[in-house]
Amino acid sequence: MVLKFGLPKGSLQQATFELFARAGFDLHLGARSYYPVADDPELDCRLLRAQEIPRYVSEGLLDAGISGQDWILENEADVVEVAELNYSKQSAQPVRWVVAVADNSPAQKVQDLAGKRIATELVNVTRKYLEAHGVEAGVEYSYGATEAKVPELVDAIVELTETGASLRAHGLRIVETVIESTTKLIASRAAWSDEWKRAKVEGMAVLLSGALRGREKVGLKMNAPRSSLKAVLALLPAMKEPTISPLIDSEWCAVETVLDEKQVRTLVPELKKAGAQDIIEYPLNKVIP
Repeated sequence: MVLKFGLPKGSLQQATFELFARAGFDLHLGARSYYPVADDPELDCRLLRAQEIPRYVSEGLLDAGISGQDWILENEADVVEVAELNYSKQSAQPVRWVVAVADNSPAQKVQDLAGKRIATELVNVTRKYLEAHGVEAGVEYSYGATEAKVPELVDAIVELTETGASLRAHGLRIVETVIESTTKLIASRAAWSDEWKRAKVEGMAVLLSGALRGREKVGLKMNAPRSSLKAVLALLPAMKEPTISPLIDSEWCAVETVLDEKQVRTLVPELKKAGAQDIIEYPLNKVIP
């Protein structure tokens, strides 16, 4: 038995392949570039645009896949949202679909776009957003280069952004946020009701989520004299409690913990002052609670 799985092609592709590698799945593209080969014979993968994956999963043509919450909403896809995977092409933060206008536009809020022309790839969600805010405006599908269409071709756009830097570089200003979106592992209703397929997807969710947690954390090992142990432990954050092991020299012990990587640069000098020695930092592939 195999699981038909959709992987996002385009901006999320590299980040997704890297995440799968951290989770223990080796994916590579052969001559048939739309059919990634996995080292797991139970996975039958294909590359598709993230925009399409929720629809194919909803229709049962794919058992599961990875796409964004934005495209689930855009397709009105009836899928099982198995896990939220907080990653994107640049960061671990949610992406935003925003209403943007030219810097010199008089529009300050979405209501100022009544009767105007708006271009976007997220047509259905944008129309619902405008309706919810009592705005009647023309919404058209953009086939690309959306940022280049303001102000000569359209009055505003609804565009995806992580930092807003690209919009600013194109002389655009954000007016409002339409939705925030994170990446999701989704499954079809039919696959979710199948015992084998559900177990397979749930196992993938555990590994992928663990790989994301591992990306943000590191392990820290050190030796400490027992006379300084209390001071060292007082400095250490831990997911549970630090692991303490005796050394051959009864006056010393080994201490090991897991913590956020960003804490290390300020913590290590303090540990050294407290008496810790032989401090070792090491990366983690997965952290599974």
